[in-house]
Amino acid sequence: MRISSVFGVIPLLLLLAVGEASAHAMLDHAEPRVGNKVATAPREVTLWFTQKLEPAFSTVTVTNAAGERVDTGKARVSGTQMAVSLRPVGGGTYHVNWRVLSVDTHTTNGNFTFQVGQ
Repeated sequence: MRISSVFGVIPLLLLLAVGEASAHAMLDHAEPRVGNKVATAPREVTLWFTQKLEPAFSTVTVTNAAGERVDTGKARVSGTQMAVSLRPVGGGTYHVNWRVLSVDTHTTNGNFTFQVGQ
């Protein structure tokens, strides 16, 4: 009887563990796309996440290859989407760094690059 109880609890524990891991706001996709090369410089970078974000505690910065910021400042957050406008930029590699707080109070962060040019 005890062994059957243990086997009954194991699937429940696995479901709880998976539920907790998926509770964080993770990057779903971005525009420009992660690692993509675009022909013309974008006017903004937009990120979509898997959970709603807390606007006051979610940030994104964009820097050029020299480490200089090329974004115009504070990110705009609406639901699961965060965007930041860019100053006019030329060709090269750009680094996007983000840190978000989801409505479930978990923080996540990450980064990626995209390239501008032919």
